Amino acid sequence: MGGIQWVHANSVGVDAIVTPELATTSTVVTNTRGVFEPPMAEYVLAMLLYFAKDLGGTVDAQRAARWDKRPTESLRSRRVLLVGPGAVGREIASLLRGAGITVDVVGRTSRTDEVLGEVRGIGELNALLPQADDLVVALPLTADTRGIIDADVLGRLRPGARVINVGRGPLIDEDAFIAELRAGRLGGAALDVFDQEPLPADHPFWAMDNVMVSPHMAGDAVGWERRSIELFVTNLERWSAGQPLLNIVDKSAFAAR
Repeated sequence: MGGIQWVHANSVGVDAIVTPELATTSTVVTNTRGVFEPPMAEYVLAMLLYFAKDLGGTVDAQRAARWDKRPTESLRSRRVLLVGPGAVGREIASLLRGAGITVDVVGRTSRTDEVLGEVRGIGELNALLPQADDLVVALPLTADTRGIIDADVLGRLRPGARVINVGRGPLIDEDAFIAELRAGRLGGAALDVFDQEPLPADHPFWAMDNVMVSPHMAGDAVGWERRSIELFVTNLERWSAGQPLLNIVDKSAFAAR
């Protein structure tokens, strides 16, 4: 691994390539930050609207030619707990707040951020969970974050809370999650990432009425391929000219512990 000087990931997450061994080398790792975050934030907003406005119920009523006039929820009355204050989380928080949603942000440590405002430390997660109407997971997958949304975390959410995951599937304890959804304690889930991808055809998520499954496409807005290539070419030119690269990833979180 010592002979490789630079590795570029065509994604925001780098868990698929940054092994504990690679994390200890001098190899520079860059990602495609700046391409996928805005559409991922739009996906989160779309899923919040999907559930709040009962769009699935409206489609069902249309197919049945049934005039089902009813009140729906307002997003402005909901409180989102966003776990993950990175590049994706910053876009999500900005877009949701622009729509009038209250957003609490949790990261590894507490701090004040110029975009996010107050970021709460992970130690405050348990106290914030019962206040959340929606839990949005946008963390990278590392040894520390794998399974971080476990049975205890899910159990602290208020009844009827919804979960949206645009980080990585293994961030959530899948067995505990399925149990909560089947019990009806959670109001629903929108999942773009899974433990196993593609999601097997016999997986329970497919048949759950309160789950929206999308095939890891939240960040794939039309034109993403060209924007990704342009970013890589820019970095290649900088590399050839001996200039600092854009989007260098901090590998320390992926080192063996």
